[in-house]
Amino acid sequence: MEPICATGVAARLRSEWDRSEGLGQNDRALKFYGQDFESLRASCLQSRRLYEDETFPAKPSSLGFKELGPGSAKTKGVCWMRPTEFCTDPHFIVDGATRTDICQGALGDCWLLAAIACLTLNEPLLRRVVPHGQSFHQQYAGIFHFQFWQFGEWVDVVIDDRLPVRDGKLLFVHSAEGAEFWSALVEKAYAKLNGCYEALSGGCTSEGFEDFTGGVTEMYELKKAPGNLFSIIRRAVERGSLMGCSIDITGFFDMEAVTFKKLVKGHAYSVTGVEEVDLKGKPIKLIRIRNPWGEVEWTGAWSDNSKEWNGIEPSVRARLHNCQEDGEFWMSFSDFIKEFSRLEICNLTADALQSSELKKWNSSLYPGEWRRGSTAGGCRNYPATFWINPQYKIVLKDTDTEGQDGCSFLVALMQKDRRLLRQEGKDMETIGYAIYEVPKEFLGSTAMHLKREFFLKHTSTARSELFVNLREVSSRFCLPPGEYIIVPSTFEPHKEGDFVLRVFSEKATESEELDDELSADLPEEPVLQESEIDEGFKALFITLAGKEMELDIPKLQIILNRVVSKHKELKTNGFEKEACRSMISLLDTTGKGRLGLTDFHLLWEKIKRYLTVFRDFDLDKSGTMNSYEMRLALEAAGFKLTNHIFQLIILRYAKPDMNVDFDSFVTCLIRLESMFKTFQTMDTDADGVVSFSFSQWISLTMFT
Repeated sequence: MEPICATGVAARLRSEWDRSEGLGQNDRALKFYGQDFESLRASCLQSRRLYEDETFPAKPSSLGFKELGPGSAKTKGVCWMRPTEFCTDPHFIVDGATRTDICQGALGDCWLLAAIACLTLNEPLLRRVVPHGQSFHQQYAGIFHFQFWQFGEWVDVVIDDRLPVRDGKLLFVHSAEGAEFWSALVEKAYAKLNGCYEALSGGCTSEGFEDFTGGVTEMYELKKAPGNLFSIIRRAVERGSLMGCSIDITGFFDMEAVTFKKLVKGHAYSVTGVEEVDLKGKPIKLIRIRNPWGEVEWTGAWSDNSKEWNGIEPSVRARLHNCQEDGEFWMSFSDFIKEFSRLEICNLTADALQSSELKKWNSSLYPGEWRRGSTAGGCRNYPATFWINPQYKIVLKDTDTEGQDGCSFLVALMQKDRRLLRQEGKDMETIGYAIYEVPKEFLGSTAMHLKREFFLKHTSTARSELFVNLREVSSRFCLPPGEYIIVPSTFEPHKEGDFVLRVFSEKATESEELDDELSADLPEEPVLQESEIDEGFKALFITLAGKEMELDIPKLQIILNRVVSKHKELKTNGFEKEACRSMISLLDTTGKGRLGLTDFHLLWEKIKRYLTVFRDFDLDKSGTMNSYEMRLALEAAGFKLTNHIFQLIILRYAKPDMNVDFDSFVTCLIRLESMFKTFQTMDTDADGVVSFSFSQWISLTMFT
């Protein structure tokens, strides 16, 4: 059996405690790799040396692993240089951060750059990502830092300013103002966060939006655009939402192909404004778009040089019209709907909205995980395992407005760290979720994890539109007040990954993770006197125990394996010494580390009871138990466990094929019973809390 890493469990608990105390919020960002910007910069200034970041070195491995991998054609001639080495007077930011500071280089991360361009329109949001006090002139030490939202937490990423350069020019993002470097440094910090530059190639603008704000994104297919979409966009502009748009490609050769009117397919654009103008007495809706390339602009109606501008009021034309080749252009809203395929709007959370006049979301966030054999149940197509997925309850109380009978809310499911895993050959999983109405018998209950029978008898009330292999799946719903259960899953079972589930609502709601309450309901087991024990059982005991009339670990191992081997229907490798030690630990009444006759008889009756449970759940009579049936078997034996505890059990006791054999099953139950009884013995006031000194903790854990 594989040992469980106790330090990993401790790190998880430490992380949960830190989060509950506010660590990971924007004003208390987590330090990526434990690097503290202020202390590192102070050290460099004191020693008069420029910072070199060993965690993201100026080496080929930081560029990529395949197309940008070591020795690849695209990295030929690339060297790493500080701006001070190839620019006579570099600046961090010149005259404020603007949209023209973000021009795409030789990396397919237009989705990211479109998001950064939108960020420059909102100074408070920009300052969360790009902290003040950074410069190439004051306190310069070759070190910079930036903050990104990552799956529910803000992370502070420290970098040095060595950037990939070829022929004296930046290889990747650059500013139209050649001596300005904040955007290139943001890109490098984001590359470090995701493992390398190549990990940033390809993506949705919504991903960048969310990592810069902590907001949640809605997506609109423009072929099915709602009638009030222009109003939605205008309200989004007014409340500081970030927006991006793109044109679908129909094949590989369409990628970044330029249309007749100079729009680029498969390319991410930013939406930077909307306006309604009067053209010869007719109202015209306009939308402003930006191409992160910094050039290649729309040439149709309302483009920079189009005649339409001559037909509007001069003061309006002066305010809106800009003929520079800067990648930004206007087009009519009707042309926008016709030419573009998709619009993404990032709604900001309450902590990101500065104005008290802006409408704010109510939001909840839950980190979770799918683990093979314990919580990775797949979608509803797999009824045998679907129920083991994590479950979350949301209570909708108030309708949106008087006279309406529905509550609007948005559910967003995001899988974690998938860009980082690209270097291991792993890509996005296909994810989605289903929503169920809570039946009357479960209303108000939280200490439960709904089992297979519930999902076999009930259909979903709502679900994500599709199961897709994107980082995030989000949908807006409007349901009557009541209690609902959200079940997030991968499409197929046994697919592992970490995720974040977020619930946003327009009115106040309650939400929480559903989980069984950790408890043990163990039957009373009468202890017989020696005179009451069957003579045949005594004879068996005496044969092995000898004149001492006690069983130590080796003797107990022999007798158990001899008996179990006679049950040919059971798959077992035999009981290990560690398992026998746990049994003696549970039942030894003398403190000698041995079992007497009555102790052994009690153990034997316990094993017989566990054998009955095992057979009941070994439905196919294979001699083993499927790991997802293990949870039902444990409950039948009297144990209710949380998702996390069950994950640890499967990690420890299941074989690589996720099956549990008989000896592992018994060992697990004995261990659980021992832990419950030990805690109950120590918890003298029954308040669920026990305090230990370090010495007591070591003694107890080594013994049990």
